[in-house]
Amino acid sequence: MAHITASVYTSHVPAIGAAIDLGKTGEPYWQSVFKGYDFSKQWMKDNKPDVIFLVYNDHATAFSLDMIPTFAIGTAAQFQPADEGWGPRPVPVVQGHPDLASHIAQSVIQQDFDLTIVNKMDLDHGLTVPLSLMCGQPPADQFEWPCPVIPFAVNVVQYPVPSGQRCFNLGKAIRKAVESYDQDLKIQIWGTGGMSHQLQGPRAGLINKEFDTSFLDKLISQPQAAADIPHIDYVREAGSEGIELVMWLIARGAMNDVAGGKSPKLAHRFYHVPASNTAVGHIILENPF
Repeated sequence: MAHITASVYTSHVPAIGAAIDLGKTGEPYWQSVFKGYDFSKQWMKDNKPDVIFLVYNDHATAFSLDMIPTFAIGTAAQFQPADEGWGPRPVPVVQGHPDLASHIAQSVIQQDFDLTIVNKMDLDHGLTVPLSLMCGQPPADQFEWPCPVIPFAVNVVQYPVPSGQRCFNLGKAIRKAVESYDQDLKIQIWGTGGMSHQLQGPRAGLINKEFDTSFLDKLISQPQAAADIPHIDYVREAGSEGIELVMWLIARGAMNDVAGGKSPKLAHRFYHVPASNTAVGHIILENPF
């Protein structure tokens, strides 16, 4: 059967993608940010998955205010990089895994989670920046990501948004779905977005290192406590866009210890302030077998 080998958590700041694309990663402002992912790039090479299940949020690219699904799973064979107003990022087309994605959709819906099935959508920085951070920018003669990716979009843009507990429970359902798949595949599940930040209003530019650090601590060793954080605490303490952290709980809920297995191994932890107008957080957790 398929199994989840690890979960990866990372911010998906659009300015990070721009820094990569424009060759600015060596500039003093950005050096510390990208240094935090040196370990991760090597780790990805040493722990190459067969499929990545990547949880992210769309930024009015695939979905507009005309239609915003709470949870949407991409089941297509390919997904194009999105044009977010200045042309698509120079990154590879994302190869999907329609069979596994459809299986997960079937299983999760039968576990009473309503998913929107998406057979065509373009992918913005919410998904491509994490891939660039973890995998590097593929050379021109090998213009492809290391493995297929299943995009899973969560509405954290327009209220009402799903609770942390709802996302945590969804992660449990995804783990069951993966483990019922009849091919021997190594799956990584990624939760992206966050950390504390606010993009508008009097508190624009808010960063709360204390909240971010506490959240990372809970995510690692007390995931249920992280799932219990109410929406109002994200808004008060982490800013209006800090709610993106609920997406990390989907990945955390899919780990073995939540279902009674062994505690995950912390392979890497990184935190940096600032990158553009937000904090950058990053964790890698490995499932012991």
